[in-house]
Amino acid sequence: MAAEAFAPAKINLALHVTGQRPDGYHLLDSLVVFADVGDTVSAEAADDWQLTVDGPFAAGLAPDPSNLVLQAARLTEGPPARLTLTKRLPIAAGLGGGSADAAATLQALNLLDGRAIPDDVLPIGADLPVCLAGQPARMRGIGEELSPLPDLPSACLVLVNAGRHVPTGRVYAATKVKNNAPLPDPVDWPDAPAFADWLARTRNDLEGPARELEPAVGVTLARIAETENCLLARMSGSGATCFGLYATEPEARAAADAILSQHPDWWVETSAIRR
Repeated sequence: MAAEAFAPAKINLALHVTGQRPDGYHLLDSLVVFADVGDTVSAEAADDWQLTVDGPFAAGLAPDPSNLVLQAARLTEGPPARLTLTKRLPIAAGLGGGSADAAATLQALNLLDGRAIPDDVLPIGADLPVCLAGQPARMRGIGEELSPLPDLPSACLVLVNAGRHVPTGRVYAATKVKNNAPLPDPVDWPDAPAFADWLARTRNDLEGPARELEPAVGVTLARIAETENCLLARMSGSGATCFGLYATEPEARAAADAILSQHPDWWVETSAIRR
């Protein structure tokens, strides 16, 4: 008997850094959505904890106790299991991959034998609460304060990573202003252009520091912005993955094809925004 859960990519459409706690954690105000691309985690009963990592981005990801999948699994205090993480998202790419994988682990184990998902998951990762919820949300605090959003309009994303990653800690350390204004309050967005207009009044406060640390971020954003019908180009999370926002799937696919024609070695995926 085995159970499987999907770990969708988490996209920060906007991310404002609004403060820093004495313990070093940064306070955020972020609009988070999820994509139809992601990793999977499967679980089956075993005599001892085991983790296997496969998939196109398995290289360099150690299946040892430091992996968030095993950390989350042990947090359940349930019987051991054999876990398989199929890694389809780039590593350290600003897509919440580690937290999404940990959330999928908890969900797969719950499906496997009904064990409870722990109430306090923040020790594993600040993105874990929103990844467990798996719904569009406004995320505040260090990630523990989640608020629902108005219904999102139909829209598509093109996710682009130039094969670079920027360590999250370095990006936050390079962020000099840490008391920025919060997001404007969400409104009812009738369509994708209206949603893009609202997002244009927001920012990702980590984008500037990430671009200084990794110039490929700026190149990626320029390639996305020059595609036809792009409503918004921005970096997700701490980078280096960037996204373009489009009103329709055909427009997004045409943009992805245009980017791949110039950069066939880049990771480029299209997805509707999960609503």
